[in-house]
Amino acid sequence: MLTVSLARHRERLAGLVPEDVLADEDAVAHHHACAVWSCLTEPGDGVAGSLIAELGAVAALHVAWGSGGPTSAELEAGRRRWHARRDSVEDAFDRARRVGAQLLVPGGHGWPREVDDLGVHAPRALWARGDTTALGGARPALALVGARAATGYGEHMTGEFATHLVRAGVRVVSGGAYGIDGMAHRASLAAGGVTVAVLAGGVDRAYPSGHADLLARIAAGPGVVVAEVPCGTAPTKWRFLQRNRLIAALSGATVVIEAGWRSGSLNTAGHAAALGRPLGAVPGPVTSAASAGCHRLLREYDARCVTSADEARELLGLNSPRVDASAERVDDATRILDALSARSPRTPDDVARRAGFSPGEARGLLALLELDGRAQRGPEGWRRAPAPR
Repeated sequence: MLTVSLARHRERLAGLVPEDVLADEDAVAHHHACAVWSCLTEPGDGVAGSLIAELGAVAALHVAWGSGGPTSAELEAGRRRWHARRDSVEDAFDRARRVGAQLLVPGGHGWPREVDDLGVHAPRALWARGDTTALGGARPALALVGARAATGYGEHMTGEFATHLVRAGVRVVSGGAYGIDGMAHRASLAAGGVTVAVLAGGVDRAYPSGHADLLARIAAGPGVVVAEVPCGTAPTKWRFLQRNRLIAALSGATVVIEAGWRSGSLNTAGHAAALGRPLGAVPGPVTSAASAGCHRLLREYDARCVTSADEARELLGLNSPRVDASAERVDDATRILDALSARSPRTPDDVARRAGFSPGEARGLLALLELDGRAQRGPEGWRRAPAPR
């Protein structure tokens, strides 16, 4: 690996980095070394991180191949891991060029410095498709995460949060998965906002495959699809868990919309708390298993109770007027109440048709009205609750 010439480094990096990088020998060496490290290591490899922090990416790569430097049992184990992947490097560069990916490295142009808070577990590099300015800049970022098996209530709340957040100039960060993640991205795009999808596999692999079109829309801008693993890498359970730390690090705060008792979203919440980032959770019906994880965060992890996009913005230290958002929610609730009967139970689909909402939106609003005591759910459907005496 070390015998590869500077000209070969430039050839590998062509199309992946700005032209001014290719004109600087030191920048070429640094970018190339960081990219190689991302191919050799699993996300969060602390041995590699410590070595790079001590020596720099280029010198650390020399040590990785056994060319001098410190040695230990831990380092020798790392060398065996890294050497097993050295044949994958060329393919990763080729795949990245084919899909038009961009390479970002620590200290380089476009690198989101927020991820440096991960210390020795920070990514060696990031591979991105789309507008990389979406990863940083003046706009604050907030992570909206939650269960894949989202309910209508969860999807409704996510859509409402994402829409109001991006209209207020906040970037929405999530993981591109089904359920809450997908709704956060779709609502952000629909509102003309900026959204960031952090993947557990390479940015050349749409995962889940059912979100191929959604991820392509994000990459078309002004959003970005990003991963720390190189192109060609398949997502695994470990990589999903490690991906979650990037979602937390890229965001000024994290809000869990809906999550089961053991949801992977709680892993993202744990990373946010470990980084000292504000953490919020949206309450749901106490009878809903889909909200048990949120209630656990509120009860056991000192998460802030968040019931609106304005309260989510407060986690970022932003003040915002509440009038428009609250008025809109009141109007929506009134339409649902008007579609209910105090005597005859009605199905959520019937309520949705009468009120002019989608079935998912209607279910979410019905759940909110149930929490307020203004709607009642029975075996045959929903009724308007009797007025208190």
